[in-house]
Order: sequence, then C-alpha cells, then structure tokens
Amino acid sequence: MLRSMYSGVSGMRGFQTKLDVIGNNIANVNTVGFKGGRVMFSDILSQTTSGVTASVDGEQGGVNAKQIGLGVTISSIDTIHTPGSAMTTNVPTDLRIDGDGFFAVSAGDGAPVYLTRAGNFTFDGNRQLVNGDGMFVLSADGEPIVLDEEVTSFSIGQDGSILAVTPDGTEAIAQLGIVKVINPSGLEKVGGNLYQVTANANPDGEFEYFTADDPELGTGAVIAGQLEMSNVDLTNEFTEMIVAQRGFQANSRIITTSDEILQEVVNLKR
Repeated sequence: MLRSMYSGVSGMRGFQTKLDVIGNNIANVNTVGFKGGRVMFSDILSQTTSGVTASVDGEQGGVNAKQIGLGVTISSIDTIHTPGSAMTTNVPTDLRIDGDGFFAVSAGDGAPVYLTRAGNFTFDGNRQLVNGDGMFVLSADGEPIVLDEEVTSFSIGQDGSILAVTPDGTEAIAQLGIVKVINPSGLEKVGGNLYQVTANANPDGEFEYFTADDPELGTGAVIAGQLEMSNVDLTNEFTEMIVAQRGFQANSRIITTSDEILQEVVNLKR
C-alpha cells in the first residue's frame, strides 16, 4: 500500500481532533472561568531509505539522508490559562481573581479538593459559602466558610477577607483560600469548571492554601461583584476552524489520489 494513504489518514484524524477541541471552545464561550484548549501536531518517525554519508576533507563530499515522512500525530492538547475578561454583576458573592491563583472547593470532609476560577458563589440556607454545585468554598485554613447567625451584612476585600457586620461591630470572620499552581496546564479538567491537581501541576500533586493579593506569594487580588468570563476568542476559533476544515479536505484528497493510483496498478493486469 502507498505510504501517502496512511499519511492522509493520520492527517484526517489529527484535524478531526482539532475540530473537536475547537467545537468545545466555542461551546464554552460564555462559561464562567473556562480556559480554552489548543491542539499541537508533530510529525511521525520518518522512514530512512538512505543513510548519511560523512564528508572527507579534500576527497569526498557529504551526502544527506533520504527520509520519507509517515504522517502526523498529536503531540499535545494544551489548556491555555490566560485571564478571561471581567463581567461586572454587582453581586457581592461573585468573585474574580485578578492575577494568578485558584479558588479551592470541596464536597465535604474527606472529599477531594478541586480548584476553580469560576467565582459564582452563594451562601446557602445554612449560611455556608458554596459554588453552583453546592461544594464548599474553602478558607485559607482549608475549612468551609460559614457566617454566624448574628451577621446582618458582609463584604469581601481584595485580600479575600470576609468582613461581617454584627450588632457589636465589624470584624473579619474568615479569609478565602487561594491555591498557587506552578504549571496550570498540568491541571486535569474534571468537569463543572473544576480542576484536579496532578503531579505535573505541582510536585507530588500537593498544594498549600495562601491568601489573596500577596505580592511575595504572587497571588492575585479578589475582586467582589465581578466574574471572570471564558478566555475563548471567537475570531481566532473560527479562523482555526477554517484551517482545520481545509486541512481535513486536503488530507482526504491525498487518500482519493492514492486510491486512484492503486486502481491504476490493479488495472495493469487487464
């Protein structure tokens, strides 16, 4: 069989995956805290038909190797952790991290801790700060944040501190926990705008809770009343979609042409 046919198949598979990633990006263009992905390609190991001949000074010139490529493969599917645009909601529990860091949430004692950039939080019936799926938002101590019954109002500062107003005055009752990740692209998406820490994100998959707006730690400030929107750029996505579509068509033409050549070979017998 012709090598070009298998090269065309590998190209079609690669561009199909690229279209899948682009489709997911476009579908999440309005998802709070969503980070878009991209597909990177690399060539497959080439077949060497003739090796390299070294040159001999004054006697013989060098000859390059003759290699035939065998197609393309996907080298990586990256998650791009650039910041998304801010959307002002004026809801006091809507939070945005202006800089690096992630919010930490958990379903309860003993449950895994996940990270998120989606700050659409609310206080439930038990005055617990939770996300849209009812998971507890964790403080800098790694504990759920709960308002006391005597609290009449509250505000959240840029350092993540929750200032509660009671009949006795105003006091800081908790501080949001912010998690720094060395390699955000190494986080694993688990759905629901959540990420799981892996060994490639932080050493041994471990992490610590920090406070927000700390220049020494490099954590971003917490902005109340705003949400971080998706970082997907529709202009770029539609451009990449055109490139992927044309690439898919070109590779399908390679298969068609290879099939016609094989048909000519079969017809030699007639």
